[in-house]
Amino acid sequence: MQKKMLILIIIMLSPLFFTACSNDPQVIQFKNDMDTFCSEISSIDLAMNNIDATSENARTELLRHLGNLDNQFKEFSGLDFPKEFDYLEPLADEASNYMTEAVAYYHKTYADEGIYNEIYEEYATENYSRAWKRIQILISFLHGDEPEDVTLE
Repeated sequence: MQKKMLILIIIMLSPLFFTACSNDPQVIQFKNDMDTFCSEISSIDLAMNNIDATSENARTELLRHLGNLDNQFKEFSGLDFPKEFDYLEPLADEASNYMTEAVAYYHKTYADEGIYNEIYEEYATENYSRAWKRIQILISFLHGDEPEDVTLE
């Protein structure tokens, strides 16, 4: 639920944090890249939530969507942040690294049919949460807000 709320907030507010910006081409490109990122993760989230858990392909679909999410986070971490937002690039890198680790461990969790590894899933879920936490903080700063909870662990 928290993730859905984050995505909704990102989509609704992403255009707002650039409304007062100049016509700097780097800022315009960054805004477009942010819009694309937000749209893509929203689309992936919708697809993940629409997986029929009773389907025999549910596990495969989930892992495919998680891989797509990982790719989006990697692309996001590679964005060229405008100078005024350079200080946020390490958060984007961390978010990507955590998402990559999460996806790798989700794959390990469900690697063998019929074998489920709870420890791997807990580790994957923790990394997944850490990735999203960094995105939440980053978006807050882009909006000019001071996040209420900046605890990263």
